[in-house]
Amino acid sequence: MNRRDFFKATGLGAVSLTIPASLLAAQEQDTGGKKAKGQILGQTDARIEKHRKGNAVLRLLGPDGKPLKSSLTAKIAQTRHKFLFGCNIFKLSRCRTPEDNAAYEKHFAALLNFATLPFYWWNYEWQRGKPDDARTEELIRWCKAHNVTTKGHPLAWNWGEQKWLPEEPEAAMQAQFKRIERCVRLFKNDIDIWDVVNEATHYDRDKAKKDAPKLTEAIRRMGVGAYVREAFKSARKANPKATLVINDYRTDPAYAEKVISQLVDDSGRPLYDVIGIQSHMHGRYWGAQRTWDVCQQFAKFEKPLHFTETTVVSGPRTSQGWNTTPEGEKRQAEQAAEFYRVLFSHPAVEAITWWDFTDQGAWQRAPAGFLRADMTPKPAYEQLERLIKDKWWTQTETTLEAGGKARFRGFFGQYKVTARRGDRRLTGTFSFDKSTKEPIDVQLS
Repeated sequence: MNRRDFFKATGLGAVSLTIPASLLAAQEQDTGGKKAKGQILGQTDARIEKHRKGNAVLRLLGPDGKPLKSSLTAKIAQTRHKFLFGCNIFKLSRCRTPEDNAAYEKHFAALLNFATLPFYWWNYEWQRGKPDDARTEELIRWCKAHNVTTKGHPLAWNWGEQKWLPEEPEAAMQAQFKRIERCVRLFKNDIDIWDVVNEATHYDRDKAKKDAPKLTEAIRRMGVGAYVREAFKSARKANPKATLVINDYRTDPAYAEKVISQLVDDSGRPLYDVIGIQSHMHGRYWGAQRTWDVCQQFAKFEKPLHFTETTVVSGPRTSQGWNTTPEGEKRQAEQAAEFYRVLFSHPAVEAITWWDFTDQGAWQRAPAGFLRADMTPKPAYEQLERLIKDKWWTQTETTLEAGGKARFRGFFGQYKVTARRGDRRLTGTFSFDKSTKEPIDVQLS
């Protein structure tokens, strides 16, 4: 906006006025922001090609352990991504009807390889000494059967609490740390990724003071830094090889300053493995620019980023309720695809978890699911399926070289390779990622 237009718009006429530098800067920033957004989106495919794919050399061996002859054709088909595409799996087997449950399972397994399991303490152990491990074991069995990686969420969060918690703050906190250690040890090798502490940045919000007064007071007395450090030490003690995540909905400097920067040992080494970032967008979609900026902001810690809770709704909230609409579904599909493209192209991001999978029982009763309440897929599901299982999916053929070598370029992940020798069909499996440098021996049978 030039000066003349500014006067006209504000009704100030010819009054002598100096436009604030902040206003001019904002105009320039807006123009620059549009340009930056175009660059972010325009370069996603190139970044994905660079960061999510690699060149692999296979050495295919027959059942006898000897290299297959050259000139044979090998078919190479991806079976799983290295990158974690996930969702919470809270509604598994708990939808309205058996048919709904079957649809939930079918669509989840067809699209995703990562599942968040619920560990909200106030529900998980409502009665002291009677944790709901049976439900966790049920979810683990299903995930194992479908090659889905599991994550527990969360081990510590003062959003609610049980009546049986000790009144004395120190005792309540010790019960919390004991609980963390128990869960991580009990499910070692079945669940090896954990959101250890959830939303510590704003631990003292009114909701926490009202519904979790004992834990909130215990955190206040102990201090946020000491609280998160001891929680992570408890988890690490129970499973030294676990992937431990600090998780928060805040993306402002407070998260970095109050929590992440404090989550280090006495020598300054991080006690966490992954920075978790929530991205609930019930009110407004972030857009490519903010999404990229958030990634850049937290990538400075030089740790992997997990987008742990992502919500994009498919309908407006009205006085009649909050329901999915055709227009909202179209917009949700476009925004979800853009969001995933930006995140998948950023080298620091290693996982995206959607929240929730279906509109049935979705958080805040929002139309946030990939599936409608009747369990039919929305356009967002179909759009992401085209990306994850088609555009970002490798299936190729190659002719073997001397020594049974097969070369290809593909997305990092797990693969199945097939070759035919005479009238016999031979198959084998392998995986590779960005750390793979040497030829991969694959014995076929």
